[in-house]
Amino acid sequence: MRVIILAGGRGTRLLEETGVRPKPMVEIGGRPILWHIMKIYSHWGFNDFVVCLGYKGYMIKEYFSNYFLHMSDVTFDIARNEMLVHRKSAEPWRVTLVDTGENTQTGGRIKRASEYLGDDEVFALTYGDGVSNVDIKASLAFHTGHRSLATVTAVRPARRFGAISVEGDRVTAFEEKPANDGNLINGGFFILNRGVLDLIDGDETIWERGPMETLSRRGELRAYIHDGFWHPMDTIRDKAFLEECWESGKPAWKLW
Repeated sequence: MRVIILAGGRGTRLLEETGVRPKPMVEIGGRPILWHIMKIYSHWGFNDFVVCLGYKGYMIKEYFSNYFLHMSDVTFDIARNEMLVHRKSAEPWRVTLVDTGENTQTGGRIKRASEYLGDDEVFALTYGDGVSNVDIKASLAFHTGHRSLATVTAVRPARRFGAISVEGDRVTAFEEKPANDGNLINGGFFILNRGVLDLIDGDETIWERGPMETLSRRGELRAYIHDGFWHPMDTIRDKAFLEECWESGKPAWKLW
């Protein structure tokens, strides 16, 4: 099963970082968040990736073209014009990088990348800015079992602000970081049948609107509910939180 990763957006809410690099290349623990996402899938045995590029996509191409330089010790013999790579750290990945247009919407990116899916009837899809400890194999089994066209991982995000309970003008309870308000949201980590591609008209199609709404209306969209860790990287505050998790030595999404 191939994995499509949407990595072409501008990340406007993270301009402190994305002014100079694409959002999926913003680092957590010295590695791009894109790397973390790929490591999650690789843990479950999925190593064939199709990455949809857009804004500053050349930086992602350069990262993978020089992967050994990023991940290993090297010796440069200038006189001989030679490079020796020490302690090669290779992943079992096959990575296809697809230019899907700088202004293409999410649905359009999926459609453009679909030619690299080969003969796979089922493929995975996720965003290039969120990490989780979701069980991908279990979500695939869930998807295969219900036989609908699409499965979305539904998550309950942490609240961004403290919660206050008030009676009159008296605060009766205050919780700084309540876990969530019980509402489920789209957490990405989709499992999809090729039939969903028929719902994407072109570059202007937003996957989360027309296609997902149509799938829901037809009863073809199921939710795999994940109650474990999930967190996006939308803001500097999110990045700082994920960095803090990584530096703790026990980040919840580090399954490998």
